[in-house]
Amino acid sequence: MKKFISLILAIIFLLSLAACNNQAENENNMENLNLDEDFVASHKIEIQVENYGSIFVELDANSAPITVNNFIELANDGFYDGLTFHRIIKGFMIQGGDPLGNGTGGSDHKIKGEFADNGVDNQLKHVRGAISMARSLEYDSASSQFFIVHEDSPHLDGQYAAFGYVTEGMEIVDKICEETKVEDRNGRVNPKNQPFIKSIKVIE
Repeated sequence: MKKFISLILAIIFLLSLAACNNQAENENNMENLNLDEDFVASHKIEIQVENYGSIFVELDANSAPITVNNFIELANDGFYDGLTFHRIIKGFMIQGGDPLGNGTGGSDHKIKGEFADNGVDNQLKHVRGAISMARSLEYDSASSQFFIVHEDSPHLDGQYAAFGYVTEGMEIVDKICEETKVEDRNGRVNPKNQPFIKSIKVIE
């Protein structure tokens, strides 16, 4: 009987240890993602880039509901499938989602810019891996174009609508920045060299 009780206690101890290890592992993974403390994941998307692989992104509809809903709607409609990353600046960001492929195009409608300078309390930061909406000088001009931050860019905070973070696949962003030939300091990419977005799918 004593041996049986000892065996049960040993199993309980091992299960508790495994649970602690899993919790620690999960916490370490979250730290490695460098997610903002205000970030609350509400949707997950997969950006498939031809010849590179998939970039997985979690979106926060609590911080930027208009932006996330717009992006999800466009993705579900297949709007992004077959578009490209037309502007790439190593150490800054990669920008895509323009049906014209030159930085001047967009979808049929524009949305409110959800950032502090436009009166919206969006606390998400433009750290490495953030996804955010591109826009013109007008605050409410964002449409379909988005960018993924390559390296921390705090000067964008409060002026652009960050709405999520890459959780897997930043090595693909690194590779795109390293390999893509650009034409000028503004990161313009010749159409024949623009990385091709096979699809953007909403996973959940």
